[in-house]
This record gives sequence, C-alpha cells and structure tokens, in this order.
Amino acid sequence: MHAQSLLNRAALVLRKVGPDTPADEALRIEMAARKSWSAVERRALTRAVYSYFRWLLWLPEKEAIQAKVDQALSLQDRFEKNEKDIKPQALAARAVPEWLAGEMELPVSFLRQLQRQPTLWMRSRKGQEQQVATSLEDCDVVETAIPGAVAPLKTLRYKGTRDLYRSPDFQAGRFEIQDLASQAVGLLCNPQPGETWWDTCAGQGGKTLHLADLMDNKGLLWATDRSKRRLDVLAKRAARAEVFNYRVAAWEGEEKLPTKTLFDGILIDAPCSGVGTWQRNPHARWTTSPQDVAELSQVQKRLLTHACVALCEGGRLVYSVCTLTRSETTGVIEAFLRTHPDFTLETATTLVPGEFDSNGMYIAVLRKK
Repeated sequence: MHAQSLLNRAALVLRKVGPDTPADEALRIEMAARKSWSAVERRALTRAVYSYFRWLLWLPEKEAIQAKVDQALSLQDRFEKNEKDIKPQALAARAVPEWLAGEMELPVSFLRQLQRQPTLWMRSRKGQEQQVATSLEDCDVVETAIPGAVAPLKTLRYKGTRDLYRSPDFQAGRFEIQDLASQAVGLLCNPQPGETWWDTCAGQGGKTLHLADLMDNKGLLWATDRSKRRLDVLAKRAARAEVFNYRVAAWEGEEKLPTKTLFDGILIDAPCSGVGTWQRNPHARWTTSPQDVAELSQVQKRLLTHACVALCEGGRLVYSVCTLTRSETTGVIEAFLRTHPDFTLETATTLVPGEFDSNGMYIAVLRKK
C-alpha cells in the first residue's frame, strides 16, 4: 500500500472511532470491506491506527489526522530502532492515563512493552506443537516458566506474514490464536482427565477449548456466558477443534446457577478493565476510567460469591482477569477470603507485560477446604 494511501485509509478508520465504536471494531468494519487485501496490507493499517493511539499524547492537537498518523508512525519507528530514545519520564507521563499510577506500579519495562508491537502467540493441540510449527514455517516452539505451574507452558510464536485463519492447519483445528497469558490460565487450572469443570465467563471459548485439550477431552465441561452470540462462536470453534465433552448455557452471574452440578474446578475469567491488553488494544487506554474499575470490581466479587457454591469439597476455584489494577486483583481476592473462610489461597500469579512478552494477567488459585 502506498504511504499516502495508508495515511488516508488510517484517517478514514479513525474518523469512525467514537463512544460506540472502539478502534478494533472500526478496523474490523474496514477489513470486512477490503476482502482482497493481503495480510501485509491489513497489518500495515492496524499498525498505523494503533500507533496513533500509542503515541496520542505526543501528537499536536491542531494537525490533520493524516499528519498525526504520519508522526505516530515515525515515533513508532524511532522507538523500535532504539527504545531508550524515548525517556522513561515521557512514557510515564504520556503512554498511560494519569489515574493508573494510583492502581498499580508503573515500571519502565511495563511502559516500554505497551509501546511495542504485540507478539502473535498460538496454542496447538497438546503434543502437536512442533508439527504445527514446521507446517506453518516462521514459527517457534517456546517454553515459558509460569510461576505456580507444575510444568513449563509450551506455546507457538508466529513471526510470519501469512493469514493464519486461511491456513489448512487452522481449518483442521490444529491450533488456535491465543495469547501466552491466556494460555497460562489453563495451565494453572491444571484440570485432569475425567474431572468436571465450569468455565463461567467462557466468551467465545478460548479457555474452554484449552481446558478440554488439557483434559484429553475426557470428563465434562460446562461453558456459560451472558452472550448467546459468543456461545454460538464457541460451538463453531469446538466443532473445528473436535471438542465435544462440553455443554453450554446462558448465565449472567446471578445467584441462580445454570446447573445443580458440583464441580471439581471452576474458572472465573471475569469481565475487567483490560489494562493488561493495552499493548494489543491501545485505544482502550483512553476510554477506560477509574469508575469502570470500581464498577467491575463489584461484578467480579459477585461472580465469585455466586459461582463458588457449585464447587465440591477440595475443589479448585480459579480467578483470572486480564488487568493489573489492585482493585480488580488482590483487592477482589482479599475481600472474597474475608467472607469465605472455607477457602484458602494456594497461589497468586501476576504476568506483567515487560516481564512476559504477552498480555498482563492476574491468576489466583483457591482451594475449598
């Protein structure tokens, strides 16, 4: 794509961004209208739009959008050439909103990670990592030590330019595109073949499919979500991955549970402010507020309180959020333990971008006495 065409196209997308249309949605709309574009063209547009939001507070307000995008791309290039060229003080003042400092530590490694292009992580079926990596090419098998896990996490890191969704391996269900931090959640759940698990906020099923794979498709999985649309996507993904040991139901977190089943394990991958995803979704830095954090922490506490009654004695309750704010991580777990003395905290793991080349994630594993 010609440089000026890229700037014009990015400006078109940015004009669509608003309170009801986040940047990722505006990009999806544009991509849907450009089915003939190559994967390289799609990545170039995504990089231009997201660079705009990464470097937003560096850009002069009165410039035209095309000029701002051009400056943002220049800053991105400059940063990628020499990260230390952007001073830590400038990153702390401009890369994240001011309120975040009251909710978490802001190490330089974290701030620099937010300004990098995100790595594309994938999860293959258990034991097929090398086979998939060889088939795709430009793909590495990576082992990462996750605090609290009994074994390293084995993932795939893709560095090529192909459209992976069109690859035969994806169509055959041999791998899923899933961030390393998200895969760490399944690893710390550590479900065993033959157990019964409940993925309470399953969404489109990324973690559900991982749990099924770890269980060798033996046992039973319940997957619930408040969105029927997301559960429909889960069903399509499960069919492609040949996962059949699951049931789905609608559940919005209310006291009335979707089943009377008692579970060996319950995963609550709760709705959150998403601070841990700000590298991958930089627009969210400027739309998330302290009020969102406060409201979501109440939702998270309610989900834990309502779901935990379905856990059998000795069962594992796993709480995960792709955020790093104290109010939604340690604050939620401390409040839950104060009111639920029949639970103990086995491990709490925080994956911080900069320490891990991934999204940020907080994972707490609790045990019912």
